[in-house]
Amino acid sequence: MSYAENTKYLPEGRIMRSAENRASISSISGLERAMRTGAICEAPAVMCDSRDYSLRVDLGCAVGLIERGEAALTGAGEEIREVAVVTRVGRPVCFCVRDIDISTNPPTVILSRRDAQRKCFHNYLSGLIPGDIIPATMTHIERFGAFLDIGCGIVSLLPVDAISVSRISHPSERLSVGTRTYVVISGIDAKNGRFNVSQRELFGTWKENAALFAVGQTVSGIVRSIEDYGIFVELTPNLTGLSDPKSGVGVGETAAVYIKSITPERMKIKLALVGAYRGELLRDLSPPTYFIDPERTLHIDRWRYSPDGCRRVVESVFTAARSSAD
Repeated sequence: MSYAENTKYLPEGRIMRSAENRASISSISGLERAMRTGAICEAPAVMCDSRDYSLRVDLGCAVGLIERGEAALTGAGEEIREVAVVTRVGRPVCFCVRDIDISTNPPTVILSRRDAQRKCFHNYLSGLIPGDIIPATMTHIERFGAFLDIGCGIVSLLPVDAISVSRISHPSERLSVGTRTYVVISGIDAKNGRFNVSQRELFGTWKENAALFAVGQTVSGIVRSIEDYGIFVELTPNLTGLSDPKSGVGVGETAAVYIKSITPERMKIKLALVGAYRGELLRDLSPPTYFIDPERTLHIDRWRYSPDGCRRVVESVFTAARSSAD
């Protein structure tokens, strides 16, 4: 079942303000209906009990309780880590309603995030194949990559070298926690139920990015690396040019560069550095530009970054990844 066919299994936080979700959690009758139908609901986790690491969820009309063992889907024999529960406080959590005790004041509702994630995995994620394009939300960033919620709080890894073709030293240079984005399923570990994802395929080929520029233009970019033979300046997330060496320039600075030449058969853009300063580009603060419309294009089998005739081939072949996953 693809994302386009069913939106019940979105990353956490996406349905909390929906009319359907509000109707489910705003009254006891709504919660009873959600329990009968097995609906996945969302509400904010407001406290973690230090004694048993259960989560309290604000339902407005009742007190929601998620016991530690029901806070996340785990593998056989795995125990939910305390940090995995504590870090949910202050964030939306998805859940299914298991029981309602109206004898307490206010009523106590027993919830299970694990049940919601189990449904997400079996009804949605387990049907995905490499090359599928899905929505995701950034949840945590490390030097080696970013962790994303790809459905009901189930986490996937986006390695740093899969964020873009242009190399970055740390994912925080491109991403921030809470960002809503799209990713491509790049690999599946069926045995352990783990997914790897990529994003660079959505940011366009070398030819598509190079078409945004012309020889003779002076444009802005970001200094990504400085070598003895020159300075690499990122023009877009998937396009970098090379300038001659120049002193007094630092990695991460915003640069003004003059485009001297564009050579598709070598994937080369020759630049002349006009100047550089410490500051952020406005495009760093705006949503990314996709060259694939993820609302319409739900799957790709192959993506070739390199232009035709270029000896160096940079591509992603998802049919091969699918075969190995099977």
